[in-house]
Amino acid sequence: MSLPEKLDRLLYRADEVRALLETAEGGQIGALSKELSELEPLVEKVQALRAAERARDEAEALLADPEMRELAEPEFYAQRDAVPRLEHEVRLMLLPKDAADAGSAILEIRPAAGGDEAGLFAAELFAAYQRYAALRGWRFGILEYDESELGGIKGAVAEIEGQGVFARLKFESGVHRVQRVPATETQGRIHTSTVTVAVLPQAEEVDVQINEGDLRIDTYRASGAGGQHVNKTDSAVRITHLPTGMVVAMQEERSQHKNRAKAMKVLRARLYEMQRSQASASRSADRRAQVGTGDRSERIRTYNFPQGRVTDHRIGLTLHKIDRVMQGELDEIIDALTAEDEAARMAAEGV
Repeated sequence: MSLPEKLDRLLYRADEVRALLETAEGGQIGALSKELSELEPLVEKVQALRAAERARDEAEALLADPEMRELAEPEFYAQRDAVPRLEHEVRLMLLPKDAADAGSAILEIRPAAGGDEAGLFAAELFAAYQRYAALRGWRFGILEYDESELGGIKGAVAEIEGQGVFARLKFESGVHRVQRVPATETQGRIHTSTVTVAVLPQAEEVDVQINEGDLRIDTYRASGAGGQHVNKTDSAVRITHLPTGMVVAMQEERSQHKNRAKAMKVLRARLYEMQRSQASASRSADRRAQVGTGDRSERIRTYNFPQGRVTDHRIGLTLHKIDRVMQGELDEIIDALTAEDEAARMAAEGV
């Protein structure tokens, strides 16, 4: 079906729903109102596209008249440029929506291959995402921050809240590779290390129902870097989801209750992502596939400090401004990844 035919059907359906609402009763009203609210933004965009096409055609017809040409020319060029932009926006709106895109996300970062250097870069990458969240006006709440002796991290988890967080960050999931001379390197040799990043859509209780009987909850004494105790009570919490074997441990807070609440939030996000993955063949089968094994050969992005460049291997994008990227200026990379994904989905959906 051609795009004009799809748009004609859409406009017809919107008119049909409006007519049905006039005589609807009971539960029909809610369902029809919801459908109309979803259709109306697209209808408005289609009407804008059709108006621009008409204005372009009318102005083009006037170009043949010498007396009208000077008046019609600016209008023709303005509408000629507007039509493809509006058509692209319509095509995007026709793509199936991911309900998680509009919401918040859970960010998990872990060092993989590379020992202490991987832990140091994991901490720097975590800070880069924190800066990016600040630039976007999002709330960045640290749920877990397990610091190592050298100032790196053994792992960190954050809750990033705001409009459209998951849509912006979901392509960050995978293995990030760093190439640089570690501070501990005396021979000046470049080392390669890797860090795994997982971005999970934040799940509400209505999205994931967790049976308390499916949980094993252990408490233990929290400890900090080097093993020193940060308190003298069993405030740390480890939750095991027995049906899946997922384990979440949390010791960031001194309160056992707060650690349990944070752990449940992370567990719910992981289970939600697993459900989404199982329901969609286009997504990875499980969380392990999303982040990979952390092996040096697996990577979505490389940060090469000696050359000052960042390369995203999925789209072949290289930026020679690693310092700015590490300061949280990620929009250029994310915009390119989003555009590539949109183009692929439009081709797959035939819109």
